[in-house]
Amino acid sequence: MLGADPISGIASVIDGDTIEIHDQRIRFNGIDAPESSQQCDDARGFRYQCGAKAAAALDGFLSEARSVRCEFASWDSYGRYVGNCSRGDGVNIAGWLVENGHALDWPKYSSGAYASQQALAKAAARGIWSGPFQVPWEWRAEHIANEKSTSAPLFATGNTGCKIKGNISAEGERVYHLPGQKFYDVTRISESKGERWFCSEADARSAGWRRSKR
Repeated sequence: MLGADPISGIASVIDGDTIEIHDQRIRFNGIDAPESSQQCDDARGFRYQCGAKAAAALDGFLSEARSVRCEFASWDSYGRYVGNCSRGDGVNIAGWLVENGHALDWPKYSSGAYASQQALAKAAARGIWSGPFQVPWEWRAEHIANEKSTSAPLFATGNTGCKIKGNISAEGERVYHLPGQKFYDVTRISESKGERWFCSEADARSAGWRRSKR
């Protein structure tokens, strides 16, 4: 799959490790934050919404210098742009999240790039390190897999009743086309290139596609 150019602009927060700039979803490279609905235990053993807290912390951090620049690293399995992102003042966003206990170094993808920041957070019992928690990738495996087995798919393999065409341009831009739009009939979907059929606009947007302007 094709790479992509750096992205700069004002960021909005989607969750603890995902932002959106110019309608493009961007996941931070090499880290994993608690999921939006995930709960953790604090130092006193009380449950709290650690996923929501991570997103709120990120929003507060970015509000100090809202402009963000992301260098492309890869596309993930959901079609999202994965990037190494810095705040407008040059501070590495992923590193800040890990050092403050709002996300974890993800060795599978980071090769330990944020291990030192994580050690600091753990030693100081910051954020999720203040009490017991389940690492986000294990939490997802247990919870989201069960949800997906009983819900409609985000996208379809082949045109199995889902009508929205998720196209990827030669420049790597992800655009979806609705029936009746100008280029819908001439757009061909090649799943081998990462293109997809979507069942709803919400699913297309959450996977990193934007709506065609025509």
